[in-house]
Amino acid sequence: MGKLVFLDLVDRSGKIQLLVAEDRAGPVDLDLGDIVGATGIPAKTRRGEASLAVTELELLAKIRRPLPDTFHGVTETETRYRQRYLDLLMSEESRREFEVRARIVASIRRYLDDRGFVEVETPILQPRYGGALANPFVTHSNELDQDLYLRIATELYLKRLIVGGLERVYELGRDFRNESVSYKHAPEFTMVEWYEAYADYEDTMRRIEELVETAARETIGTTKVTFRGHEVDLAAPWKRVKLVEQLEERGLWTRDEDELRRLLDERGVDTSANDTWSKLVDHALSHLVEPDLIEPTILHDYPVEVSPFARPTDDDPSIVERFEFFVGGMELGNAFTEINDPDEQAERFAQQAADAAGQQGDPDYVEALAYGMPPTGGLGLGIDRLAMALTGKENIRDTILFPALRERD
Repeated sequence: MGKLVFLDLVDRSGKIQLLVAEDRAGPVDLDLGDIVGATGIPAKTRRGEASLAVTELELLAKIRRPLPDTFHGVTETETRYRQRYLDLLMSEESRREFEVRARIVASIRRYLDDRGFVEVETPILQPRYGGALANPFVTHSNELDQDLYLRIATELYLKRLIVGGLERVYELGRDFRNESVSYKHAPEFTMVEWYEAYADYEDTMRRIEELVETAARETIGTTKVTFRGHEVDLAAPWKRVKLVEQLEERGLWTRDEDELRRLLDERGVDTSANDTWSKLVDHALSHLVEPDLIEPTILHDYPVEVSPFARPTDDDPSIVERFEFFVGGMELGNAFTEINDPDEQAERFAQQAADAAGQQGDPDYVEALAYGMPPTGGLGLGIDRLAMALTGKENIRDTILFPALRERD
């Protein structure tokens, strides 16, 4: 308007209008996206809008490429993933969602710290990988002249610390699995694992319910979320059901491998990659049970063959004290009452090796158990998946700032 220029100055804290008079601040030669420093006097426009009457305007960095459409922002999904800085620059909603993720992490740490847990760090490069059924990334140490593995879980090292007397420990960090990529899987992801001496899986059930409810209230102000097309309430207590009963309801419970394969084939489930009974059970769970677990649900009491680190139940040694928890038809995490008998753990490792289940044994861990590990409850929670639930995202890549992508040709 005449020699008065109106500009919007935007940063993470918000937006304020600049009133720039050429006779006071000099010629205004700026482009949308330039980074500037403004000095001036607080003022208000005739409409009462808070503004800054600029006395000095300094160009701090010049934009070299034009910004995307300022109204629609970055609309192409692949561009949002490959150039996350543009997505954040153009979308206040995207910035807000990643701030929510950061608050989730802070809330979990605060919850565990306040209850006497000690945050620790365990090796990312490990001579043996363990703690989950997954394929590792392999690298090589020139100095040690041996192959090492990016960890697939922190479990076995954290439980060594329970043996060492720390009693309540957790680690919140990155794990790596050299496997498929999907809406809920990423090769590099964030997990919190905790282990608590003198606790069992019932204690751990109550703790995860409380932790997720607390994180929801502290980060988004409510326990009610819309996730994968469903309205769900994350407040405790959650629904609890037994795995075997869920398979029985669907006509899928049998310990005969050939029979289970036939039943799954009849339902259109491809079992060609499932070479053991335990893998067939896991496939039945993921394809025919998990999608139905919409409200927060704890699925517990698993067959021993699919749970190499869980303690058997007192009533039935073929069933172990393990649970997984689900929201919106998606698993968020996994938990056990841990085995603390070294002989039994060694037998489980041997059985896995016989089944070619993709899990290495760990003699050093078995030796650690021989020094005595108290009864212990342990749990792993996927931070990326929890962020999906609390922000209503359908794809795990939307909760990871820089997700893994194929190289462009």
